[in-house]
Amino acid sequence: MDYLIEILTSPTVMWSLGIASVLGFVGSLILIPWLVVRIPVDYFSDKERHQVPWAEQHPLIRWILLVMKNLLGMVFLIMGLVMLVLPGQGLLTILIALFLLNFPGKYRLERKIFMMSSVRQAVDWLRNRAGKPPLRFDQ
Repeated sequence: MDYLIEILTSPTVMWSLGIASVLGFVGSLILIPWLVVRIPVDYFSDKERHQVPWAEQHPLIRWILLVMKNLLGMVFLIMGLVMLVLPGQGLLTILIALFLLNFPGKYRLERKIFMMSSVRQAVDWLRNRAGKPPLRFDQ
């Protein structure tokens, strides 16, 4: 146990975690608006999920993109969990990870989160600044 504490408190590990935290923080500040602006206006207008843009690609390309997207989601999830105890936007980074990962019920969860009034106002504000119309949530 002492060995583990010694490793976790070493300057190299602390600097590495600090740099990862800063990179995650800055990355989330850049990535979130970029992703929100690129959501199609009618993405949440149906009860069922739309087809992904690469659905018509060759199956090998489709699987490579899916694996890469999920690996990126896992990286964000791990960074978010680390940022819960280190400086940074841990919950926001975990939220980004959830949107990148594939799991059952993901579309319903996304739709529910984006329909929350505070989230919807923030998303509409970001989209308005980028000259994009607000998201539609037709029932």
